[in-house]
Amino acid sequence: MALHELLVAIAISGVILSAAYGVFEQGLRAHAVGAARVEAHQAARAALVRMSAEIRDAGRGARRTDAAVAVAEASRIVLANDLDDDGTVQGRGELITWQLVGSVLRRNAGAGAQPVANGVSALVLRYFDVAGLPTVIPSAVTTVDITLVVEPTTAASSLASGTAATMNTRVRLRNR
Repeated sequence: MALHELLVAIAISGVILSAAYGVFEQGLRAHAVGAARVEAHQAARAALVRMSAEIRDAGRGARRTDAAVAVAEASRIVLANDLDDDGTVQGRGELITWQLVGSVLRRNAGAGAQPVANGVSALVLRYFDVAGLPTVIPSAVTTVDITLVVEPTTAASSLASGTAATMNTRVRLRNR
């Protein structure tokens, strides 16, 4: 085999290998974007399901006559439940606070604020009364609209910036 034939073979091999590398890199990028989207959606869905269930059940207790929602703010909600039926919400776990602290959605039921979801860029809570009108009065709240925006937080997600998951739900308080 002559030198010029060897050089041509090496050049053709280089072109083929660079094309194969480009295809492989695109596959890795597509996988990273997909994994980041799944991560964001799973975190948002898990947090939204848990938060919705607790809002729906707020106001439990046979002797409860006061508000099921103790605090109704745009990014914080405090739920009241009389779990031991003593007519007050002073016991452990009877006041549950959901709030966004930095980029972490936290739940506090008396043992400190525990993280529920990381990478949360927005938590928007809107409150409605029995007539469906917006309200800021905690005792008048019968429905809560929750919007949660979660971005991926893993190192592999740097390729997938901008793949935030936005989820929204409306929850009616069962006990009001």
